[in-house]
Amino acid sequence: MSNHNYSPCRHSTRRTFLADVGMGFTGLALGAMLQRDGLGNDAMWSPPTGEPHSIPKAKSVIWLFMNGGMSHLESFDPKPMLTKYAGKTIAETPFADTQDPKKLAIERLVVPDANGNQRNVLYPLQVGYRKRGKSGIEISDWFPHIGAHVDKLAVVRSMWTTDSNHGAQSQFHSGRHQNDGDFPNLGAWVHYGLGSLNENLPQYISIGNREYWNKRDGHYLGPAHDAVPLRIDPNDPLDFGKSARPFAADEKSIGIDLIGKLNALRSVEYPNDPAMAARIASYELAFRMQKSVPDVVDFSQETAETQALYGIDQPHSRDFGMTLLASRRFIERGVRFIQVQHGAGGAGVWDAHGGLKANHSRNALAVDKPIAGLLEDLARRGLLDETLVVFASEFGRTPGSQGSDGRDHHIFGFSVWMAGGGLKQGVVHGATDEIGFHAAENRHYVTDIHATILKQMGLDSRKLEIPGRKRLEIDHGVPIDEIIA
Repeated sequence: MSNHNYSPCRHSTRRTFLADVGMGFTGLALGAMLQRDGLGNDAMWSPPTGEPHSIPKAKSVIWLFMNGGMSHLESFDPKPMLTKYAGKTIAETPFADTQDPKKLAIERLVVPDANGNQRNVLYPLQVGYRKRGKSGIEISDWFPHIGAHVDKLAVVRSMWTTDSNHGAQSQFHSGRHQNDGDFPNLGAWVHYGLGSLNENLPQYISIGNREYWNKRDGHYLGPAHDAVPLRIDPNDPLDFGKSARPFAADEKSIGIDLIGKLNALRSVEYPNDPAMAARIASYELAFRMQKSVPDVVDFSQETAETQALYGIDQPHSRDFGMTLLASRRFIERGVRFIQVQHGAGGAGVWDAHGGLKANHSRNALAVDKPIAGLLEDLARRGLLDETLVVFASEFGRTPGSQGSDGRDHHIFGFSVWMAGGGLKQGVVHGATDEIGFHAAENRHYVTDIHATILKQMGLDSRKLEIPGRKRLEIDHGVPIDEIIA
């Protein structure tokens, strides 16, 4: 017996007593007994069963996030009026009466006129665009390969958010402003709500660098719902995924068995410690992943044609192409949610306060063909119907200039597109005004994207709420039914 002070009025000490006298039980069995007996503050609440709340139209999500704030104007919402009225202030254009002066004050970084006076002036489009596909949706010439698949896309051109700095990356993922604190992100909610499709692989994966403010996922849901970070390297795909020195198979088996027994003892003594439960689960999963993950990121079984489809044969798109080919391989093996970060670190590579043309043309070249390859590969394998592909950035960029050749952050109107997973194809929903300043039609806060994805996954966010964590209405968002097939 241990030296605990027992008190019949404290549930935790009764658990400890049962742990001390019943070490033959596993933590799982004891936890079930305690719940059946009505012990603990959460006895009246049941966590998700792993089953969807409604018939799902999608099984998995591939979340492609362009860090830094990609310009909607030079990508998926081109505005010819910017070129027509370039160099003029908004007051000098026919659109003066449509703009909110308070919001115009956000465009604080300006260029001088010939007399050295500071003027907010419109900045022309830095690239051409054209109508593409049967749908005729306008897409920038920087994205010709994605443009070839425009008839698969549902483009939402009327997004808005509230964080005007790069904390908006966290806001897009969680729905909450960074000043509100830390909240679970969408991938964590999907992981929390749905069961595993493959016990040898993580159900939530993160690929790509993540800045310190955006490192965690589960937050109050617990560390078990953090994404597993992976690298696309078959020799070293995950941290601590292989032994520091070689062990024989029988030695490794003995060690794993011993760790399992020790974990069982500790989980009995501390059945309600989420950090411990998450750590035990992660150790066990890590052992199973030592073989399964390297197999997924080994592309030797893929044809040269498939690798070229993703741009792996070209230096400018090789890295992102490998990331997306690995994402397809994870998806077809049952991974639920893959969060792909492009260009994270610091503000993010798409942050073009100056040199926008060079910045965006370079970044588009890195992602355009891989993303198009992913869409084509998923479609021809029959996976796009059950996989949601999401393309997003934390905000757009201003129609006015910053310095001589850049655009500032812009939160009042920007674009997101999605494909697959039971969505309509070749459609545009919502609109910004004629210079791309405001989301003017069918405005959507970022959690409306979350709500749409959860609906397609068969999840009701209100049924996922946990005691003591009542969510705001805006946290739930509203599904964008207009783009759902």
